[in-house]
Amino acid sequence: MNSTVDYFNLDELLGQEYLLIRQAVRDFVRTEILPEIDTKAQQHEEIPNLMKKLGSIGALGPFIPSKYGGAGLDYLAYGLIMQELEAGDSAIRSAASVQSSLVMYPIYTFGSEEQKEKYLPMLATGDWVGAFGLTEPNHGSDPSSMETRLRKEGEGYLLSGTKTWITNAPICDIAIVWARDEDGKVKGVIIERDDIGFSTPEIKNKWSLRASRTGELVFDEVYVSKERLLPGVSSMRGPLSCLNSARYGISWGVIGAAIDCYQVALNYASERTQFGNPIASYQLQQKKLAEMITEITKAQLLSWRLGVLKNENRATSQQISMAKRNNVDMALRIARESRQVLGAMGIVGDYPIMRHMMNLESVITYEGTHDIHLLITGQDITGISSF
Repeated sequence: MNSTVDYFNLDELLGQEYLLIRQAVRDFVRTEILPEIDTKAQQHEEIPNLMKKLGSIGALGPFIPSKYGGAGLDYLAYGLIMQELEAGDSAIRSAASVQSSLVMYPIYTFGSEEQKEKYLPMLATGDWVGAFGLTEPNHGSDPSSMETRLRKEGEGYLLSGTKTWITNAPICDIAIVWARDEDGKVKGVIIERDDIGFSTPEIKNKWSLRASRTGELVFDEVYVSKERLLPGVSSMRGPLSCLNSARYGISWGVIGAAIDCYQVALNYASERTQFGNPIASYQLQQKKLAEMITEITKAQLLSWRLGVLKNENRATSQQISMAKRNNVDMALRIARESRQVLGAMGIVGDYPIMRHMMNLESVITYEGTHDIHLLITGQDITGISSF
């Protein structure tokens, strides 16, 4: 049986340093995540002390320079970290992705030196948990129509509005929030847990990402000092650049979920006997497995090339959009086909497939829906916007 998931020898393109990083995170997932994740997902609870555990292995803001507490790695390393975390569970990758790309990235890219020194080291260790506020109850795919507002008040601002579907909202210490000021400009502000008028009600009864805390960010005339305004941006370029970083990480992460499903299906098919033979000997099962490894391989090559371009600062938002859409769709289809291989056993918690499948139903929607990403590609190749 050929159980490799490196069908085109991609490891040769990575090199030893990257392989060591990948193995370290893989070992972390095996020891710290896998023993608990199925129970925690069933119980709708997060892994205890997850953020500090992620911080201890350098998985939070790994592309942030070491002077601010990051690991100083590049985007290929970041992608591999996300892949291994999501092989454990999408909720684990989401926690690291939000902290890294949606909270630490904007502070590092658009923040003042004082903000970087204050917040980034504590976020890198996981001592502080961050959240990202862009999506609103009435505005998901159309964030530019946001209703959250900043109004000048003395030396600072008053923030009013609501953000929803926010990972880590109920447990966040700070939140990066995007709002329009009185001139219509999009500004980023840093909100802290103790700010008066700030609340974070939790969203319950999810069928997906059950090992992750999700909620709202509610602002009732929250006073924001000018020192907590991100000075480096005043347009939608701010939040969209954060989303580009997160979507890139997702393109890698979902490969991990797909690999986990594929390996479970391959092993099961090799061991499960029907009509006197292992089901892996039958044509329809081989068709499923062959298509899975083919799609995984294509996704690996796509994300690897995107990582090279990102390290060279040449990756476009449209390329990132394509990779996110393609790879999430790939992973979800593999999860569904893997469930078919396992038959009834595919739905029970003894195997991770159904958990991955439910998680991926969220991943295919957040950070830009499948359909919106298709239209981004359509606009790019035709030069015509369909929005």
